[in-house]
Order: sequence, then C-alpha cells, then structure tokens
Amino acid sequence: MDLEQFMGSNYPNLMLRPPLFYEWDIGVRFELGVDMTEKCHYMRDVYHRAITLFRALHKDDEKIFVVANVHYFGRTRKSPTLSKYIRNKSVLYQLQHQTIPYVFPEDNEEGKWTTERFWLECRSSDIQYTTLLEAICNQDMGLKPIMFHDIFFINTERGTIFHVYDDRGCDLIATSPESIRTMYDTYNEWILNYDRKKIDKVFK
Repeated sequence: MDLEQFMGSNYPNLMLRPPLFYEWDIGVRFELGVDMTEKCHYMRDVYHRAITLFRALHKDDEKIFVVANVHYFGRTRKSPTLSKYIRNKSVLYQLQHQTIPYVFPEDNEEGKWTTERFWLECRSSDIQYTTLLEAICNQDMGLKPIMFHDIFFINTERGTIFHVYDDRGCDLIATSPESIRTMYDTYNEWILNYDRKKIDKVFK
C-alpha cells in the first residue's frame, strides 16, 4: 500500500499538515517543553519526551512512512531533506516525491507557494530518529542539528500519525481510541492541559 492509498483508506479528507490534533477527531496533544528556567535542562527534557513517545509508538521492525512537507515560494525544486537522517541508505531508493498544492491555501492568495512532499516507506530501525527528532525540536532554539520542515511519522501497522511540531509539543492521531489508549494512559501526565478536556472525552 502506498501513502496515498493508506491515507485514503484510513484518513479520508485529512490534509496532512499541522496542527494535526485539530484536523482529526481522535488524538492526543502532548507537551514536550515545560520549564525554560535553564535552556540545557529544558532541551534535554524536550528530547527525552519526544524520543520516549516515538519509541513507545514505533517498534524497530514496524513499517512506517516518513513524510516531509517542504514549502517553496515561486519555483519548485527537489530537496535531500531526509537523506542524512536515514541509517539504512539502501532504502533511499524508495524515496518518493510529489508537488502538491500548498497545504495552507488560506495563506496562498497569490498562488505562488507550493508544497513539495517527500515520503519514504521503511522500518523504524532504518531511521536515525533520535537525531531527526532533536533537529525538529531545535528549529526555534538556535541549536544544531536543525530541521525546519514538517515531518510526519505514519505507522501503517498501528494506523497512527505522529508529528512533533517544535520544542513545545507533538500531536498523535489515530483511526480509533483503542489504538492509542496505552499512550493516553501511560503518558497522561504529559498531555497538554489546554486540550485535556477534549482529549479526555475521546477516551472516557
């Protein structure tokens, strides 16, 4: 099953863009960054939460799609966005690319923006996910490595989509509450309180 088939079968009419939590009825929004008193400790805790949640969601042998949305103004071009974060370089031969309409059409009145979507079907163990997650979390912190593009991890076996949007937090959506109930129960203290009432209604 390719990415388009998976999304059509499991997430009909969902536009793969942030904020995922507000685009789908079943999901959890986790808080990653909590105490900014000391920057080094703050980022250490951010990394810990992001990596812990990823590992809980994706076993090494499970098949996933890694999807990158890359936005361009005017002309389009290909980008090696994912290559340096792939441990098993042989899977890069399966890297797919497609130019799609800008995923934020409300901000594209002049029609000059486009979205280049790259996706790779692989196993979790093929990715240097700790480095990639750190790079995503670093995007607003002036730290390296750094990743500015929206990266989505789609677990085709569990039917989940995981998206770390920056150091503040991450979204997890699913096709059913039961498929992520363990995540809801185990990491309940990490749920963003602002959305807790909405999240609790899904699981209780």
